[in-house]
Amino acid sequence: MSDPLSQNSQFTVLIVDDDDEIRYSLGRVLENQGFQIDMAASGEEGIEKVKTGPAPDLIFMDIRMGGITGLETLQHMRAIDVNLQIILMTAFGTAQTAIEAMKFGAYDYVMKPFDPERVISLASSAINAAKDLRAAPRQAKKVNSEDYKEGLVGNSSAMQEVFKIIGQVAASDATVLVTGESGTGKELIANCIFQHSLRASGPYMAVNCAAIPDNLIESELFGHEKGSFTGATSQRNGRFELCDRGTIFLDEIGDMSLPTQTKILRVLQDGEIQRVGGSETIKVDVRVIAATNKDLEKMVREKEFREDLYYRLNVFRIRVPALSERKEDIPDLVDFMLHKLVKERKAKADNMSEDAMATLMRYPWPGNVRELGNVVYHSAVVAQGEMILMKDLPETLVSDRGSEAVVESAPEAAPVPIAEVKTVPAPVPASVAPMSSPSPAVGMNATLPEAFDFLYDTVKEREGKRILSFIERQMIQRAVADTGGNQARAAEILGITRNTLKKRLDEFAGEARQRSS
Repeated sequence: MSDPLSQNSQFTVLIVDDDDEIRYSLGRVLENQGFQIDMAASGEEGIEKVKTGPAPDLIFMDIRMGGITGLETLQHMRAIDVNLQIILMTAFGTAQTAIEAMKFGAYDYVMKPFDPERVISLASSAINAAKDLRAAPRQAKKVNSEDYKEGLVGNSSAMQEVFKIIGQVAASDATVLVTGESGTGKELIANCIFQHSLRASGPYMAVNCAAIPDNLIESELFGHEKGSFTGATSQRNGRFELCDRGTIFLDEIGDMSLPTQTKILRVLQDGEIQRVGGSETIKVDVRVIAATNKDLEKMVREKEFREDLYYRLNVFRIRVPALSERKEDIPDLVDFMLHKLVKERKAKADNMSEDAMATLMRYPWPGNVRELGNVVYHSAVVAQGEMILMKDLPETLVSDRGSEAVVESAPEAAPVPIAEVKTVPAPVPASVAPMSSPSPAVGMNATLPEAFDFLYDTVKEREGKRILSFIERQMIQRAVADTGGNQARAAEILGITRNTLKKRLDEFAGEARQRSS
């Protein structure tokens, strides 16, 4: 096993603070861990060191300094190098401080006077994040391909079948029924059919049938005459009239009422509509593409959907596969989504680390591509550099890895299993008098002081001066394991926030990786 101190000697930590004593004391703590130390007495000097390079692997910086503040310095530094890991130091831990620090891209912040163990643990975690940013392979970009212009991404065999059917039906005027789970991208398919059709130069409108109340949908689709109902103060053309010689997309058609279905059937059969409250028959030339996430065949059997309309709609059918059926497309989808976010200036991260991508590949994706899009957006916003790391993924994706994290971050010394505390005799060092006289075994009926006496003596025997750190680690790992990896519940049991718990687990995992390297 390699020496962690010699490993740390590869990394440089820049300390930016106008207080000589802080720079000295913090430098000594980090030097003792093997880190190379550089110092700057002001924000301006720190910026100059980052500019002239080589860039430090980690920066500890005070928020309140003479000259420009730590927050201003942070912004200047990240404009030079967006991947810099910066930990801010402050004696004033207000909500505003935390919000501003994280908003401008700080890795974390620590309170003064600082706890050396906390500083060491945080430095290790931040260094590992920097290593991940440098080491994680970047995906080959495909954003210039034609698929990205369409918004349709996927090289899986399931999606290739979808593309083939689009090519077959696009140039015709045939009605198309698009089916698939919610969030699979049915509207993108409809839009792609329109863009490649002979009607591409004509109008295109999408109507969400589930979002319009039953008493308004007929007016929305077919228009109404003045005075036909309360509030109809003027004549209004409906979507079918407005889409004449174009295409209309009826999304969630399975939610359409039976009376409205009858009128849709007439449009498909005869190309005719009547406005609400009117008697005039109006000819329209509109291609219909419909979509639903419901089982229309079952609805027909249960008389909830007109059978004749179903057969009119189901001339060509395109089933969009669930994301769980085309997981090999996830890297390309993520690439596309990140490219779009960066282009729209909604995020800076344009890539994802290998372990974060592996987590996405394992997840079942009940919400399909829409859910993936939300996850990518969340992760890109919280990412502190140009790459999304494991720590940036939402809790819901990583919570089921909680038990893995406990195993990966187990300390070298054998842990003290809680179950054994009830039965194993307490070892009492010869040089240490116990706080009380514990019984030969701490049984189920032991009092809390007896149990703590046993725990204290056992940990002190094994860990020396690291009692508090060791017990904290064991309690956190036990809570996560006890809740089956549910970090929200574990945090509640421990009486800490979920973010604090996640930070601690990240630090444990970072230390474990460092020991195994």
